[in-house]
Amino acid sequence: MPVLKELKGLTVTVDHVAYQSGIYTNPDKPHCYAYYITIRNQSSQTIVIRGRKWVLRNSLGHVHAVEGEGVVGKCPVLQPGDSFNYNSFHLLETENGSAEGSYLGVDSIGEPLIVRIPRMELRFPSV
Repeated sequence: MPVLKELKGLTVTVDHVAYQSGIYTNPDKPHCYAYYITIRNQSSQTIVIRGRKWVLRNSLGHVHAVEGEGVVGKCPVLQPGDSFNYNSFHLLETENGSAEGSYLGVDSIGEPLIVRIPRMELRFPSV
């Protein structure tokens, strides 16, 4: 398995997280949290994001991993100075929890790389 490197200048920010009330979800995971993310490439290399891995924790301490290809059905190509914004959602069994993870990609010479997704708190809104 190749060693994954972190590329200086490739960053991820969680721009916003919001509880989505009134959304129809699976009864086993009734709590929906929308999140908005920006991936920025301030490095000198072109990169391609090819996959992601999320680690979700609910308030009972249960951990669930979610992996997949691309990001919202795309494999964004980021030239130096580019950014990629998107939104998606996580479903939880409990009202509160957290999510964090990483994006996997390759740099301009095909070397595998990783960029961390900061931890986001998934909090049910208080009245």
